[in-house]
Amino acid sequence: MTIRNWFIFFFKALVIGGLVTGVLGLIIRWQDAFAPYVASGEYAEFAASFLWFVFLGMTMSVLSQMGFFAYLTVHQFGVNIFKTLTLWNWVQLLIIALVIFDLIKFRFMPIANSQSQLWLYLGLLAILITTGLVVAYFKAKWTKKHAFISALFFMIVITTLEWLPVLMVDEKDVDRYVTLLLFPLLAVNAYQLLKLPKYNAKSDVDRLKLEERRKARAQTTKVKA
Repeated sequence: MTIRNWFIFFFKALVIGGLVTGVLGLIIRWQDAFAPYVASGEYAEFAASFLWFVFLGMTMSVLSQMGFFAYLTVHQFGVNIFKTLTLWNWVQLLIIALVIFDLIKFRFMPIANSQSQLWLYLGLLAILITTGLVVAYFKAKWTKKHAFISALFFMIVITTLEWLPVLMVDEKDVDRYVTLLLFPLLAVNAYQLLKLPKYNAKSDVDRLKLEERRKARAQTTKVKA
């Protein structure tokens, strides 16, 4: 990918993370983070609170992008180590199952203080898995069929790893942050997975055009000489 296309790719992911978190912050954190400022007419504080959530979303976007490029390296290592994509896909399916089990048994159940809280976490897990399946479906449809498992692995396992620090926070309003910060991770990861081929293709076209211009300049220089 060329630097120009990487910058566009990075900036759009940053905007997606910021907007998703800002908008959902208005909904999820309205009562404690926004409503008091509206009630008292402190609109500057309201705007500052909104921008804080946007900045938080951009931070999660950067984390998501780091996870994405790390996965590209891990995926290549996995294919090389297990020799065939088929075997690597089976390993990825096993890891997906272990991660889901770990989330339920060792993350959600220990920190859930009530049945409703446990149902909230299980609902978020269902959203994570469903989103992963939908994104993986379109990834396989738009690229290659064998990309389904790898896309599902990225959307579930890597998103979980990026989400994990929030799950480990021990605060009274942890539920709100666990809920809020899952969605920018899913949105940015889905964007990266589905749009990367587009920017790679644009980079190939840009390099081809640059090479043609170089050849044209070189030809012009020879004619003048």
